[in-house]
Order: sequence, then C-alpha cells, then structure tokens
Amino acid sequence: MVAVTTIGLVVACGPQLDPVSLPAPAGVTLSATPTVEGSSGATGTPDATEPSATAAAQPAVTTTKPPTVERRTVTETKQIPFSTRTVNDATLAKGTKKTKTKGVAGVKTLTYELTLTDGKQTGKKLVKETVTKAPVTQVVAVGTKAASRCDPNYGGCVPIASDVDCAGGSGNGPAYVTGPVKVIGDDIYGLDNDGDGYGCDS
Repeated sequence: MVAVTTIGLVVACGPQLDPVSLPAPAGVTLSATPTVEGSSGATGTPDATEPSATAAAQPAVTTTKPPTVERRTVTETKQIPFSTRTVNDATLAKGTKKTKTKGVAGVKTLTYELTLTDGKQTGKKLVKETVTKAPVTQVVAVGTKAASRCDPNYGGCVPIASDVDCAGGSGNGPAYVTGPVKVIGDDIYGLDNDGDGYGCDS
C-alpha cells in the first residue's frame, strides 16, 4: 500500500480559489512550513537586529554647584565741608572783609555691608554713619564803617581835596583846615612850612 499525503496550497494572486488536494508521488511525503510575515528567515524568528525601545540612550544628568555668598563689613572715611558765616564789623571800612575764624573740614565714618557672590561684589549697603570730627564754621567779618574823608597823611582830619590850605592864611583852597595838625606821612599840601612836624601851627 502507498501512503498519500494531501497538501493545501493558497494562491495569493488572482481570485481566491478553494484549496486543491493533489496526490503526492509514490514514496514521497510533502509538508508545508508556515512563515511569519516580516521575518528575516523561513523559521519565523524575529529579526535580532531590530533596536529595542529600552536600549535608547538616556540623557546625561548634570549638577550645578550653588553660588557661594559671603558678607563683609567695611568702613570708609569722608570729609565734611565747612560752612561760612558772615558778620558785620563797624571797625572795618565799608566793603572790606576779614576772616575772623578759619574754617576746618570735618570727618565722618561710613560703615557698609558688602555682599560677595563667588568672590565678586554684588551688593553694598550703608548700615551706619558717624561724625567723628565736626567741621568748624568759617567766620568772615564785613566792614560797615563809612570811608574816611580825612587824608591819612595827617593826624586829626585834613580833608581830601585837590589842595588844602591853613584857615586864615593866604592860600586859596579850595579846602581849608584849622591847625595845628600833625604830619604823620607826606606833607602833600605843604602845611608844615617850618618843618617841625606840625602844620598850620603859627
């Protein structure tokens, strides 16, 4: 007796046909091995070269060092400018000025808090201000005395004019003085005729 194996074939192209059973040749046994669609071989084993989702590269993790913050206290000194005050002085000729008290600048000490981030200054705050030396006010006297109408070359008061003569004499002025008057500078009016240091004394 001869064994007969029936195989089923499916034709993919053209209209779908019913499976046809064909007898195998005498002494031959035929069998069909199924294949898996998309496989790289006839055994149905998946492609080993296909990348796995779990094998994807993970991003590198970096750590940032927190900044180093430091606070320091420093002091500085600064000048305080002096002020000036004026006062009237009746002993000085009008319009003249004289310093009676010389001004002196003062000194103050300033205390600051500095903030340093990674060694660089990033903040500065004034926390204290102290006057260590008070300034001295400068005092200036301003003269209010009316200008003298007397010639400074003579004691007493010989008027200032283009010419002065002794009153009661033969001179024609235009100004006159009653003597005696002491000559303390130059006898610009010629009042001391005898050279004894006094004018209009005879």
